[in-house]
This record gives sequence, structure tokens and C-alpha cells, in this order.
Amino acid sequence: MKLEPLEPSFYYHYYNRGNNKENLFIEAANYMHFLQLLKKYIVPIAEIYSYCLLPNHFHLVFKIKGVDELPTNIKIHQPFSNLFNAYSKAFNKKYHRTGSLFQKHPKRIKISNETYLKQLIIYVHTNPNHHAIGDYLTYKYSSYQAILSERNTSLNREEVLTLFDDKENFRSVHNSKKINIELKEALLLDDEI
Repeated sequence: MKLEPLEPSFYYHYYNRGNNKENLFIEAANYMHFLQLLKKYIVPIAEIYSYCLLPNHFHLVFKIKGVDELPTNIKIHQPFSNLFNAYSKAFNKKYHRTGSLFQKHPKRIKISNETYLKQLIIYVHTNPNHHAIGDYLTYKYSSYQAILSERNTSLNREEVLTLFDDKENFRSVHNSKKINIELKEALLLDDEI
């Protein structure tokens, strides 16, 4: 299957998981290293709107910068390749493993409208709840807290908050999604009885 190329000025949902569903992240240092590489390789070519790193997969929502903002003579896919190669080499070396760490082709979906973009940001942030890994409110390896924080960030915080009108609405729509996840889980348990 041929992947659609990444294009300037478009939003994307980009995700992948560990080869054979293996963990990509084992300890806190792994998550931090991946985020450092994300900042090094992807921030120069894209505006990051949200991310969530889970033990065996990750999600990114970003917008590739416009043609006039991109470094000259760059192939947009190359920084992603650099990120995954650098992370895989460090991970394999640290844990004395060989072979592919990530599934062969990351998935990417071009985001076509603002409603879908907002739904995706919420989905990415609430992913720890969806997978029963933790509460998105306190999950360390997601952009949710950074968007609400006043600290410096490489995220496009202002535009994300503008999409949701303000911080209060941003919190509210995420909470509604969490309630829906909890209701679905309760219904599934009821069906099993």
C-alpha cells in the first residue's frame, strides 16, 4: 500500500505502534527521549497540536508548516524517518535488542475539517482512559497538561485553545468524552452479566 505523501499546510493524525504490538516505551526515560527527538526533528517542520505516548503506541496531531516556512530542499518525510531511526537505535542499544521496533508503516490521516481536528485532539488526550492505562487528567505523557499550563512549550497551545474557544471549554469537552468512555465501559460490563 502506497502512503499518501505529507503535504505543506495540512493537518494530520499520525500514529504507529510497536512491531508485534511490543512496547515502545518501558520506563520514563524512553518517553522523555522520544519527546526530545520529536522536538529536534518534527518541530522545525510542523506545529504540534496534541500527542499521547502509550506503552505500545503513540498518537500525534500536527500541521505541516507552509512551504515558505519549511527549510529549503527538505523532503517532509525525512524528519519522521530520522526521529524513528534515532529512537529505535537508542532503544535497541539500551535494551540489547535487534530488529524493527515500529510497525513498518506509520498510519496517517489527513484532517479535512476543524470539527474532525477538535475531535481528534480530544481522542488523543483521552486515549489513556480508552485503554485503561490511566486518567488523562494526570497522565504524564500526553499534551493535555501542557496545553493548560503556563509553562513554555513547543506545542501550538494558543491555536489549540482558540479551537476550543478557551481553557474552560477545552476542559469541559474533554470531561464529556471521559464520561462517555466511562458510560460505554459500564454498559459493556452490564452486557457481560
